[in-house]
Amino acid sequence: MSIRHFLSLTDLSPQELEHVINTAITLKKAHREGQINKQLEQKVLGMIFEKSSTRTRVSFEAGMTQLGGAALFLSSRDTQLGRGEPIEDSARVLSRMVDIIMIRTFGHDIVERFAKHSQVPVINALTDTYHPCQLLADIQAYVEHRGSPKGKKVAWIGDGNNMCHSYINAAALCDFQLSIACPKGFEPDAKLVDQYKDRVTITHDPIEAVKDADWVVTDVWASMGQEEEQKAREQQFADFQVNHVLMAHANHDAVFMHCLPAHRGEEVSAELLEDKSISIVWDEAENRLHAQKALMLFLLGKI
Repeated sequence: MSIRHFLSLTDLSPQELEHVINTAITLKKAHREGQINKQLEQKVLGMIFEKSSTRTRVSFEAGMTQLGGAALFLSSRDTQLGRGEPIEDSARVLSRMVDIIMIRTFGHDIVERFAKHSQVPVINALTDTYHPCQLLADIQAYVEHRGSPKGKKVAWIGDGNNMCHSYINAAALCDFQLSIACPKGFEPDAKLVDQYKDRVTITHDPIEAVKDADWVVTDVWASMGQEEEQKAREQQFADFQVNHVLMAHANHDAVFMHCLPAHRGEEVSAELLEDKSISIVWDEAENRLHAQKALMLFLLGKI
């Protein structure tokens, strides 16, 4: 059987994505009922972090433990990868010692090169280009609260970043329309937009994007590694805050999501973030745990 990797959402077919999401929902229910699941007993997950994270580390490590396996945390200080060893060599060695690997790093080419030389599945836990694991959690949250996203309108408000790129992929796989509102100069990758032009529209007006939307999502204005741009971006993104006034233009039962951490008073108002009738961010965050468990089971041929 060929090795399956998860470097972007498009590494899954629509049917496989639906299977992973449904499995995640089942795993979440079973976990809350106290059921024991040891499907990954004696399996080891190698976790390579060149970018720090709270949710990514805890969700993968806890998820592997809950499935009976073990997880090894490797920062750039803990590996020869951080000391100049070729990515290809690290992949060849590490993949002979662990059963599955996740990487959180900068350039997307790093995970692509690593996967090419790995003997085990590789998961993209975030690059500067894509954040597909977060989309699994987001899709799961929408399905849990509103059902299938097929035929819905999703509004992305803010920077055309890695999350935005993964939402573009999701639009095609889940069969929804994506309206992206961003300041001029902060649009997502033009080639990606053109590839999915039947699914994606770009505007510089948040109200236009949110109008009649079923699902509204945003992210921080300055991502990790862009801290020096924070002040300038605050001015450029000032009109792109998601709040109750903006959400009033969405459908009456629209939900709000944010991958977290959130900067209250910047990209989202504190009032909206805490409004449980609209905001489902905490369920969304919890779903990183269960969606990634389902993903690992899928990649290791257990479901």
